[in-house]
Amino acid sequence: TSALLPFPSTSKDLSELMKEATKEVHEQAENTPFMKNFQKGQVSLREFKLVTASLYFIYSALEEEIERNKDNPVYAPVYFPSELHRKAALEEDLEYFYGSNWKEEIPCPEATQKYVERLHYVGKNHPELLVAHAYTRYLGDLSGGQVLKKIAQKALQLPSTGEGLAFFTFNGVSNATKFKQLYRSRMNALEMDLATKKRVLEEAKKAFLLNIQVFEALQELVSKSQENGHPVQPKAELRTRNVNKSYEQGPAPGKERERTNRRHTDVMPITPLVRWILALSFLATTVAVGLFAM
Repeated sequence: TSALLPFPSTSKDLSELMKEATKEVHEQAENTPFMKNFQKGQVSLREFKLVTASLYFIYSALEEEIERNKDNPVYAPVYFPSELHRKAALEEDLEYFYGSNWKEEIPCPEATQKYVERLHYVGKNHPELLVAHAYTRYLGDLSGGQVLKKIAQKALQLPSTGEGLAFFTFNGVSNATKFKQLYRSRMNALEMDLATKKRVLEEAKKAFLLNIQVFEALQELVSKSQENGHPVQPKAELRTRNVNKSYEQGPAPGKERERTNRRHTDVMPITPLVRWILALSFLATTVAVGLFAM
């Protein structure tokens, strides 16, 4: 996978080129140990919470760099904050799952931190590559959002009022199909020479690999935690904002009963949920919700 793929026809749109260039890493994503284990139908709510926490760090970094480059012509045409940005939605979900002091409790594994560092590096030094990260994340999220919301709500027995599911809800997009068409047309219209396009395609593959590494790390943490019979992640493997606090500490007093079921670690057979989550998170499963459906 280290060798560059042959560069496709320059007559194709950037979105089509990106789809072709990421085929190989797409297959790798489908065959990660994390994906295979999840496809067996065993997952806990705690794993869902860990995924949400990692996504928060990733989107915080991505959106910080998008704001930095919102007026830069290499990104400005695809700047849609009210329609796409996810940081605020993830903050809502994390407060629901972890309580009011969630910022001090959520873990950031090193693989997630590596992804975050790459996003900051790109935004500060090579903003033309930012479109690769934005496209692979946001359009995948948008493709599967409503389906994911319904599956998660049912499988995890979340409230019908939508708590814990803000990430999947795009209030600023009334028609997902039309919006994706608009986004792709704006992206395809970005002025890029051949060399820049090749770099964007390589960055899109990097985005897939970074996502794979994040979920492999989460799988490892969960496996070790289960082996030790302990619900808290080992401190040596996590970067937290407060090492004296476990992310499984009790919720805010006013919301304790509401969150009791959100904090259990019993294994639940929710294979459909997991498949959709992973499709959303690194666009690696079914055509129905991933990047390749767009």
